[in-house]
Amino acid sequence: MKIGLFIPCYIDAFYPDAGIATLELLEKLGQDVEYPLDQTCCGQPMGNSGCNSDAAAAEALFVRNFAKYDKIVMPSGSCTHHVRDNFDAIPQTDEVRHVRENTYELVEFLHDILKVDAFPWAEFNHTVGLHNSCGTLRALRTASMSELGEKPFSKPMDLLSKVKGIRFVTPKRPDECCGFGGTFSVTEEAVSAKMGVDKVRDHHQAGAEYIVSADSSCIMHQQGCAERAGVPIRFIHIAQILNGASQ
Repeated sequence: MKIGLFIPCYIDAFYPDAGIATLELLEKLGQDVEYPLDQTCCGQPMGNSGCNSDAAAAEALFVRNFAKYDKIVMPSGSCTHHVRDNFDAIPQTDEVRHVRENTYELVEFLHDILKVDAFPWAEFNHTVGLHNSCGTLRALRTASMSELGEKPFSKPMDLLSKVKGIRFVTPKRPDECCGFGGTFSVTEEAVSAKMGVDKVRDHHQAGAEYIVSADSSCIMHQQGCAERAGVPIRFIHIAQILNGASQ
């Protein structure tokens, strides 16, 4: 496979280590990866805000950048959800359909496509709580939803359990939104902040040293809430742990 790597805006700007870890991890797993240098936003913020037509230029550029690849992989559930399910501000050509049908969030690509069964280089001797973003949980279905009462499953937990030394705790409300919600955190700042503080305190009270997530947008929001509320907890993207980060 020829893989096109997409790195979301907020990872590029604030969490470059997560983007680098994604590339290194895919290469460790023997994948042929390219990073188109003129990539920009996928258009999710505009679509998320109800300004669908304003996302057209970003979506068209995304297709020009990635249509030539067999698979498109990104360390973000929310961006994957936008490309796969809401990428409709532009005409639905064969190239657009190819991009939409072959875009994967990193966890599901590792779990479902590559079916990775070991990360021999990875060791993380810490206690972690897993945060599944609403996009990965309810749109991409990388884990079961407690509100449905369905048989439990978790693709990110399956991958993390293959890391040496890692320990897990579960908050009381594991599926609760952290309050980021893209532009929701701007338009409903007070509600968003309260939800974020509740989330990090729930993980901290469960005994987590780290909150790990496949979405840096949620990490960014929760990290800010934790710092302002004085909750002593750290944050890390799942790609960094699977790539061998120790702290």
